[in-house]
Amino acid sequence: MVLVNLILILLAGGVIAWLAERQHPLLPRWIALFTILFDLGYFLVYMSDLSWSQIAIVPNPSDAATWLFHYKAEWIPRFGISFELAMDGLSLLMVLLTLVLGAVAVSSSWTDIKQRTGFFEANLLWTLAGVLGVFLALDLFLFFLFWEVMLVPMYLMIAIWGHEGRGYASMKFFIFTQVSGLMMLLAILALVMLNHSSTGVYSFSYFDLLDHKVGGDIAYYLMLGFFVAFLVKLPGFPFHTWLPDAHTQAPTAGSVILAGILLKTGAYGLIRFVVPLFPNEALAFSPIAMGLGVAGIIYGAVLALGQDDFKRLVAYSSVSHMGFVLLGVFAWNALALQGAVMQMIAHGFSTAALFMIAGSLQERMHTRDMSKMSGLWQNMPRMGAVAMFFALASLGLPGLGNFVAEFLVLVGLFAVAPWVAAVAALGLIVAAIYSLMMMQRAFQGKPDEGRRFPDYGFREMLTMTVMIVGLIWLGLYPQPVLDTAQPVLDSLMQMVGSVTEPTKVAGLMP
Repeated sequence: MVLVNLILILLAGGVIAWLAERQHPLLPRWIALFTILFDLGYFLVYMSDLSWSQIAIVPNPSDAATWLFHYKAEWIPRFGISFELAMDGLSLLMVLLTLVLGAVAVSSSWTDIKQRTGFFEANLLWTLAGVLGVFLALDLFLFFLFWEVMLVPMYLMIAIWGHEGRGYASMKFFIFTQVSGLMMLLAILALVMLNHSSTGVYSFSYFDLLDHKVGGDIAYYLMLGFFVAFLVKLPGFPFHTWLPDAHTQAPTAGSVILAGILLKTGAYGLIRFVVPLFPNEALAFSPIAMGLGVAGIIYGAVLALGQDDFKRLVAYSSVSHMGFVLLGVFAWNALALQGAVMQMIAHGFSTAALFMIAGSLQERMHTRDMSKMSGLWQNMPRMGAVAMFFALASLGLPGLGNFVAEFLVLVGLFAVAPWVAAVAALGLIVAAIYSLMMMQRAFQGKPDEGRRFPDYGFREMLTMTVMIVGLIWLGLYPQPVLDTAQPVLDSLMQMVGSVTEPTKVAGLMP
């Protein structure tokens, strides 16, 4: 019941926060923050009972008994649908990331949201509950349900509390994610029916479907149904166009959740479902997937160079950096997969922080246009120093988590496709250029003597310190994260078999 309670606490907290607005407009913020911290504490208490030896056990992907936690209750037994949740090392890391960044999101909305605060905090908590469901659900029907549930409150956050173009951005976000999600639903239903035709049993359970007998062209198309849904959410080229608009128009807390957490559900889906369920088809598709990953890295970086809008620049940088996750997944070796997982976590911290900085600037200056900034460091030295740290993290400064992540991906990718790794590395060079340009245009240069803006206060500095410490820890001592993820990745690689052989990946090695 631990996994169920993690979700229920957030759902109940959302209802309480919504109702609490009638008592006082500031009360929902405290309730939302308390709910997330209570959920995190509850989770850590139960995790403290697990030893490192238990986490280090290589789980059998098709045997629920070998996972850290597992809960299953019958739901619609006639069609093999159950309420099935499970957790291994990979989902453990994603749950921790979700709850930590959830608290960051509440902090970032503290003064930004002034109307209907109860309903806003409720939608924030319900989005987090849906994301936890995605990371924990192992019944594919339940997984799809949570996949859709997390989209609705996120849509409302953009549509109601967004900026001037919120209507267009929210609708574009919803259409892209909804259409791709329906493609995944069709693939899930087809997979279940085809598995039933060969086994005589209806089952949506991940553990049962891992051994499905579907092959040939139809399996390839089913794999594409899953792949497109996760690529849209990643987001990957060429399905990334919803992201800059959604980020630009979303409130700061919405951007933090979107960049730090929701994008990671796409990356998680690629690792958990696409390759393990369709190993041969993923092997055949890997050159195309890697090509899309490289295209996203270069395309996103180049477009980031041309942006005047602070939030839009950070949004395109997300497209670029998440391309490394796509490369790491389809290289499918130990180093590349570890790099992909590390990138999911490090990118969550660094990009969420940059969006929080962008939101703070907009709240103070009422603009996101960097051409109207300049010299802000002199007026806001604490914000300037924080922005410099996260700009350096984003460009991959050694000693920080982003460097470890991208280095591991490139080393693992080099064993599979050297030329692809070489082209992808160009994205790091462009990242250095646009990150330093952002700092130069917004915080350096001659300040406007006629304007004064308040610097970061205690709440904002405390929030930023959490993410700064996280990135330094990931950069200097990443071993606990690597050790937590490694057993899961080893088990998936052993199960997939031939895909783990780098020299066999679609003939990419010379």
